[in-house]
Amino acid sequence: MSWFESFVLGLVQGLTEFLPISSSAHLRLVAAFAGWQDPGAAFTAVTQIGTETAVLIFFRKDIGRILAAWFRSLYSPAARSDHNAKTGWLVIVGSIPIGVLGLTFKDQIEGPFRDLRLIASTLVGLGIVLGIADRMAARDTKGGRHRARRERKSLEQLNVRDGLLYGCAQALALVPGVSRSGATISGGLFMGYRREAAARYSFLLAVPAVLASGLFELADIGEGHVSWGPTLFATALAFVVAYGVIAWFMRFISTRSFMPFVIYRILLGVALFALMAAGVLSPHAGESVG
Repeated sequence: MSWFESFVLGLVQGLTEFLPISSSAHLRLVAAFAGWQDPGAAFTAVTQIGTETAVLIFFRKDIGRILAAWFRSLYSPAARSDHNAKTGWLVIVGSIPIGVLGLTFKDQIEGPFRDLRLIASTLVGLGIVLGIADRMAARDTKGGRHRARRERKSLEQLNVRDGLLYGCAQALALVPGVSRSGATISGGLFMGYRREAAARYSFLLAVPAVLASGLFELADIGEGHVSWGPTLFATALAFVVAYGVIAWFMRFISTRSFMPFVIYRILLGVALFALMAAGVLSPHAGESVG
């Protein structure tokens, strides 16, 4: 991997990690369109350490409160009723599905799941799911002539059932094209949470899973065409870009819907299918490029 490739891929990682459009799919697609070799699951996982570091800094006050309350709950029964302590435990519970499935399907994630036909399908499929969830949220918020406005849930109302369902939704992101934020936000919206609450918890839930995945994949960096220098450069760049994206995204969803991302996902997926059907793009593009 050249330094230019690492610059482009680090920029793409930072721009797309927290938007519901799938960073892993975009890394795969950029490499395929540019005629580069697929950066692979290890490169994706390690560069995500940079984006998750941005989450740690951006939400440092929230994370600090959660960690402090969670540690107190280990030795103080009274502290276990604290909302922040509960959130800490629910993040752990929600991280179990992706951890178990990630280890179970590691070979598939690094191989067959990177087929562009599957990525195109998940881009369209999750786009439709996100669109339906977003419409439900908008309908509840605005109400209508024949229905009353319905109050959506905040993170203070998060319980074990919802925490586990959030975790199952996050596990879907093991398939490139699904999107970690897209899947967990959709799950949150279907469970009745507000857009901002669903997005915030999506970011918090991702921290342990992404950091663990990145550390687990470190051993694979340096093998094949992906070397340490470009990977670290891409990780640092992803951190800087992702911090700005988080700030923008949280402001955006406070007043806007997810429909622009829904439309983008569906159009990109359909375009991929068209290019593959026309023979312009191979479903395995980049897998054998030197």
